[in-house]
Amino acid sequence: MTIESAATYLLAIFLFAITPGPGVFALIATGVNAGFRRCLPMAVGMTISDVLYLLLATFGLATIAEHWGEFFGVIRILGALYLFYLGWKLWRAPVQNAEVLSPGKSGGNLAGVAQGVLISASNPKVILFYIAFLPTFVDLERLGGSSLALLVVLTVPGLMAGLCLVAAGAARARRALRSPRAQRRLNRGAGSLMIGAGALLIAKS
Repeated sequence: MTIESAATYLLAIFLFAITPGPGVFALIATGVNAGFRRCLPMAVGMTISDVLYLLLATFGLATIAEHWGEFFGVIRILGALYLFYLGWKLWRAPVQNAEVLSPGKSGGNLAGVAQGVLISASNPKVILFYIAFLPTFVDLERLGGSSLALLVVLTVPGLMAGLCLVAAGAARARRALRSPRAQRRLNRGAGSLMIGAGALLIAKS
């Protein structure tokens, strides 16, 4: 992969990361509800899940979605139900206890990472993106270990940069609205985003 191709790949991954979808909606909801730092573990989890899908695509498992369709369907439903649950908690959260999505309140950073993995893994169509996208940059049939390592090295910062940008924007909106009335609206808006993200997962099934 040339320097120009690597730069183009990195930019494409960044744009993919900020494209609206269940993961981005969940990240926005967390950012406006609990702030930027609470988004970081979730972003790490989403990145881990995406890298796993990338590896599946590069190892020629393009048909995994067909052979394991029922398994992915169950994962998608579980992810959607989890998002519905988080959205319901946000809608019912009192202003003085707004950070209901805070990983620190539910097991620390590891819990946030697990949230991100589950949300991203609930959308197996991500692998289809990589299957369609990767051949533009590499020959999957002749992909060596060094090329695969380079893809991972480029993918991780590209995804994290995009997800952190989304989280920072959401957290900034949170800081700008500090009154109890505004906080209540933020909670309900974030809850609606979570529920909408879950509905989007169901709709894509």
